[in-house]
Amino acid sequence: MRDGADEDYVEYVKAKIPALRRLAYVLAGDPHRADDLVQQTITTLFVKWRRAQTADNLDAYVRTMLVRTFLDEKRRAWSRVRLFRDTPEPPPYEEGGAEDREVVRAALGQVPRRQRAVLVLRFFYDLPVEEVAGALGCSAGTVKSQTARGLATLRRLLGAPEAALKEEPTIA
Repeated sequence: MRDGADEDYVEYVKAKIPALRRLAYVLAGDPHRADDLVQQTITTLFVKWRRAQTADNLDAYVRTMLVRTFLDEKRRAWSRVRLFRDTPEPPPYEEGGAEDREVVRAALGQVPRRQRAVLVLRFFYDLPVEEVAGALGCSAGTVKSQTARGLATLRRLLGAPEAALKEEPTIA
């Protein structure tokens, strides 16, 4: 790297780590996997820093890198390694704000990865369809269909009646 580029990279990463970690956590649903996703993303960013700096929107460029890292993670052999034969039982559902968020996060964790990425970018980050399509490298129509399928999956997992969930949810 040229003189000063290392400092620019370090400043950028220091400023963006919290936002990257939040996105990774919402996608992965696990703080340890989120840290791994962020680490892999910022490592790749370091390698591509010169090109990344020329991006029109550096934040969108890095967010796209993180989402694609998340989507590609399932293709790697180590992602199939499990420490438990059966997954642990989810915590019991109780009425309340924090518990509701945990229930939605648990359900979101069961939504297929691409649909989960679309839902997180559309509703958690409130990005328009076109920007999500650019981040995922697909058409706007694909984003719309993945959104519809993802919402239907969430409705089914949450056991909500169709009429109650016709509006777009807010994922926190």
